Amino acid sequence: MDVNIIWLVVALCIAGAAAGFTSGLFGNGGGFVVVPALTAVFPLFVVESQELVKVAIGTSLASIVISSARALVAHNKKGAVDFKLLKSWSAWIVLGALGGILIANNSDSSMLTVIFAGGVLFYSVYFLFPTLVVREGASHAMPQGMLKASFAFVLGGFSALLGIGGGTPMVITMTVCRRTIQQAVATAAGVGVLIGLPGTIGFLLMEQVPNTQLPFGTVGYINLPALFFISIGSILTAPIGVKLAHHFNETRLKRAFGVYLVVVSFAMFYKYFNG
Repeated sequence: MDVNIIWLVVALCIAGAAAGFTSGLFGNGGGFVVVPALTAVFPLFVVESQELVKVAIGTSLASIVISSARALVAHNKKGAVDFKLLKSWSAWIVLGALGGILIANNSDSSMLTVIFAGGVLFYSVYFLFPTLVVREGASHAMPQGMLKASFAFVLGGFSALLGIGGGTPMVITMTVCRRTIQQAVATAAGVGVLIGLPGTIGFLLMEQVPNTQLPFGTVGYINLPALFFISIGSILTAPIGVKLAHHFNETRLKRAFGVYLVVVSFAMFYKYFNG
């Protein structure tokens, strides 16, 4: 077997393992790990093009379905998932995700790079300075009516554009509204499934730009070999993240993850401005 292929498989499995772990621990679906990993790996095997960003986002959304579903099952065994809330929010989240896919399909791929970089930098604030976002002692009721519909719609749309599971804003919202971090992370895993499913279908059905070289095994804008190996890694490590989420003080780990997000954001901005 070609040495390059072996290294590709190893890199994808590691990315999947990291995605599964963070999905279980933070409820974020793992997209923050998968998208930058694929944008770094794909150019090693095909001519680099802006369309690779779409492949990375589409493949990330497909992997989120698996990693989030695995985390959801593990959290449910501990009775931490609020399925009533998920049902109440599901229609608006799915509609938002479909809207995000429509925007992605009609957007320049380089613009998606900027959106991802900016979104990641925005989310890093929560992990680096959680007390600034979720103030100690603050409490509110969960959004209802049009506020809930609007928030869920934007959550689904923005997450689909970034190729992430939408867990971070959901965790922030639920913890501010007097829910435990364990229940927030568990329920956020369900949000990842709701965003990932329509995202997967949408990117599978997208028509590829003519005369663009994409990685072998890419259908629509989802790379099936990458999805397979990333899924293997995420299935194995998601329960580990879940276990830590229920038994570990995650403050330091959150800050370390926040630093990672800042690095990823700057790397994606660099890719855009030097592309």
